[in-house]
Amino acid sequence: MASELTLHQRRREPTAAELAGVPWLLTLQPEEKARAIAHIKVGDALPGDYVCRFGRPVTYWFGVVEGLLKMSSDTAQGQTITFSGLPPGGWFGEGTVLKGESYRYNVQALRRSVVAGLPADTFHWLLDHSIGFNRFVMNQLNERLAQFIAAREIDRMANPDVRVARNLAALFNPVLFPGVGEMLRITQQELAYPVGLSRQRVNEALASLQEQGIIRIEYGGVRILDLQALRTSVFPIRDHA
Repeated sequence: MASELTLHQRRREPTAAELAGVPWLLTLQPEEKARAIAHIKVGDALPGDYVCRFGRPVTYWFGVVEGLLKMSSDTAQGQTITFSGLPPGGWFGEGTVLKGESYRYNVQALRRSVVAGLPADTFHWLLDHSIGFNRFVMNQLNERLAQFIAAREIDRMANPDVRVARNLAALFNPVLFPGVGEMLRITQQELAYPVGLSRQRVNEALASLQEQGIIRIEYGGVRILDLQALRTSVFPIRDHA
């Protein structure tokens, strides 16, 4: 059965529509693009499938074509810390590929997803030959640094509503996740993972954001009405006693 095969064993050639969702292909010259397309593989990930595991050697640079992944790590005490959600359009792990290290995190599918992979050798070939690709990767690294600095700030925030707002805003980053647009298909439980709060508490914060006209909760996801407000909103701490 297909579900008994690993994601790597289920890899296949991408469709034209799937290739159209790979943002960095637009930065390449014709020869570079042809080489990249010839090496890109995609896999249909099932919920819970690992795209990469802690300690495993790097083989691909990965991207999300459809669906939603989470990046996490397990502590020595057996707790799972979720660093980020990874929505459509997001490519991740370029730092690991650049250094040729083993993964320091796990990435799993939260729902049925389509994941693309570019072999590490092809990634390095593009770095050696493509100015456009180099600029894309540098922008990724710069934006990723800003994202993780912001994540440290969010972790220190005592106000749960602000934490939900900031984490949600991070998933709408137009540089890291250009495939999201204005509507993100995500459940309250999926958003609760990177926020580090209960589903019920996330629900309360989303309701508050909707009341302010910053977001609109729709069937199967959240639509952003004011991204700047989502990034900068400040809420009073509510008494839940």
